Amino acid sequence: MPVALLVLLALCNSIEVDGGGGGGGSNLQCDNNLALQPRPHSVSILEFGAVGDGKTLNTIAFQNAIFYLKSFADKGGAQLYVPPGRWLTGSFNLTSHLTLFLEKGAVILGSQDPSHWDIVEPLPSYGRGIELPGGRYRSLVNGYMLRDVVITGDNGTIDGQGWVWWEWFTSRSLNYTRPHLVEFVSSEDVHVSNITLLNAPAYNIHPVYCSNVHIHNITAYAPPSSPYTVGIVPDSSDNVCIEDCNISMGHDAISLKSGWDEYGIAYGKPTTNVHIRSVHLQSSAGASLAFGSEMSGGIADVQVEHVHLYNSLSGIEFRTTRGRGGYIKEILISDANLLNINTAFVANGDYGTHPDDKFDPTALPSIKKIMLQNITGREITLAGNFTGIKQSPFTCICISNVSLSISPTSTISWTCSNVSGYSESVFPEPCEELKTVNTSSSCFSILMNPNGGGRAPATAILR
Repeated sequence: MPVALLVLLALCNSIEVDGGGGGGGSNLQCDNNLALQPRPHSVSILEFGAVGDGKTLNTIAFQNAIFYLKSFADKGGAQLYVPPGRWLTGSFNLTSHLTLFLEKGAVILGSQDPSHWDIVEPLPSYGRGIELPGGRYRSLVNGYMLRDVVITGDNGTIDGQGWVWWEWFTSRSLNYTRPHLVEFVSSEDVHVSNITLLNAPAYNIHPVYCSNVHIHNITAYAPPSSPYTVGIVPDSSDNVCIEDCNISMGHDAISLKSGWDEYGIAYGKPTTNVHIRSVHLQSSAGASLAFGSEMSGGIADVQVEHVHLYNSLSGIEFRTTRGRGGYIKEILISDANLLNINTAFVANGDYGTHPDDKFDPTALPSIKKIMLQNITGREITLAGNFTGIKQSPFTCICISNVSLSISPTSTISWTCSNVSGYSESVFPEPCEELKTVNTSSSCFSILMNPNGGGRAPATAILR
């Protein structure tokens, strides 16, 4: 069907195609965030006896400062100012209506003594720690059931000093699952911006069961050898914006999740309404951008645009397996540039482990309504590997206007099984399963929108 018609093909049922929000407007999450307002009250961590020499443990100073600032919650909130220095601490909790501000040259250092990290119960949508049965170490900076909480600064740093955790993990010396750097649980109106995150023991930023999360202008780094370090992990959360970030990890750079097998199915909270734009993502042993594999609560309504993925094992990856249940659907990824990626696109129906033997093997996940468009790539080894599940094939996988420069040493460009979809203007030419044109398994329309206001020329809102 000629491109000049401006229509690829109808029609996965119940999909609304629209120019970015209807009526010329926008409902993308990153367009809805307001500027931060200054807090009327501010104190310095120095006022609570903290010492920034990199050796003195300041956990009690952070705890006392935040306890004091809690009294300003009904007075417009307050700011905890961290000046230049190296502020060693164990895990501590934030409070609502608080801004944690890290000045340029300020470094919050995670203690390398595991006794300085509390042990907490596993998340209910996982049933146990991700890495080990039982509890998990509390993250370095925490928020639980908070509202209006901010971590920002003038490019200050939170350094988890994670190499000891990586060594303990690799040698299987840990009794509990590793901690993260920053975690918010069941919180609303969360903002993280203008800071650097280094050497996380595991995840860098983990909003779980949260709403209205804005992560802007952060740099996150862990070395290539760091095992299963992940940048940003929206988990059973909604209304999430991630923009203008630079993330380089040992495993995934950004990974969307929503619970694990029977626990995630029972908890039933999906990750929805996520907007990711203008990010640079690198993953040494995982995916630049990953969906799953823990996705039992569902992942839907995600738009990714204007992203640069580079030097990664895989570029964009959808992961699941039998027993997960849940769904990944209504995903639009556009205007992506890939460089030096082993496999550009992956959809894997046999990925990941199970928390225990109580999972239901008949709980089959659904992967459908995925759109990849306006993507270029250089130094790509394999264009795509789509391996669905025989009892639950991946459907409505749509690929448009994609051009990949494949390594001359590659003998194949695509591998496909148990998948169906439609493609147009794709090079190298995809497998036959992605060329389906019939009324039972056809893909959806994409209307070219010349007035997209700087977004992808073809913008689909998938409902």
